[in-house]
Amino acid sequence: MVQIKSPEQIAKMREAGLVVAAIHAATREAAVPGATTKDLDQVARKVLAEHNAKPNFLGYGGFPATICTSVNEVVVHGIPSDDVVLKDGDVISIDCGAIIDGWHGDAAFTAFVGSGHSPELVELSRVTEESMWAGIAAMKHGNRLVDVSRAIETYIRRQPKPGGGKYGIIEDYGGHGIGTEMHMDPHLLNYVDRRRGKGPKLVPGFCLAIEPMVSLGTPKTEVLSDDWTVITTDGTWSSHWEHSVALTEEGPLVLTAPDGGKAKLAELGVVAAPDPLG
Repeated sequence: MVQIKSPEQIAKMREAGLVVAAIHAATREAAVPGATTKDLDQVARKVLAEHNAKPNFLGYGGFPATICTSVNEVVVHGIPSDDVVLKDGDVISIDCGAIIDGWHGDAAFTAFVGSGHSPELVELSRVTEESMWAGIAAMKHGNRLVDVSRAIETYIRRQPKPGGGKYGIIEDYGGHGIGTEMHMDPHLLNYVDRRRGKGPKLVPGFCLAIEPMVSLGTPKTEVLSDDWTVITTDGTWSSHWEHSVALTEEGPLVLTAPDGGKAKLAELGVVAAPDPLG
């Protein structure tokens, strides 16, 4: 069952989303050479406390930290640690969430640590982020879930990969519904699987966490012995971008973007819904 939200409930999710945006800003600034991923987790905890918000990652299924810190070949669910020290040239994806009055926000971004990153890595992150926005732009009245998947996949497939070959669209992980829980129906693939059909119709009150994960090589992953850390099976580096999005009567509202997605959606010819918090 897909949980449909009222305008008042979407406004509460927007509050949680802005806390997530604040965590992103703080951890992005702190992701510098010499910092540990545990340091970034402490930064996130401080932001949550400042906003009187609760973490939705900590304790989720036994997860031991407030954020996920996935470095280089780690795709998702990297556990913050004092032993993981960021180095110049690393790539890190930070995934985090927040709860306000029982309503969830969830988003992720990829950041470059220091300098000297290859054009291939810079393009990987750009393609992943832009594919997310293509999916967000497909959240239109009357579209179906598969239209979001198709928009993400189509964007990625149309981008030439520096050096040749194809990007790997991670197969085992994708987006999801979000609301009174962090992970809810429906599951959102980042590619089209015709066996799954078209999926539910997108209607006002429909909320999704749209999160493509893309690698420089394989779409296949494996989970390490800690039962959380997900890496690419061929060791190629990856990128992960995510926003929580609500479809309203007036269009999509990007709950975890500071401006509600207004500027980026305008570039794509889409009018973002007004921010319920003004």
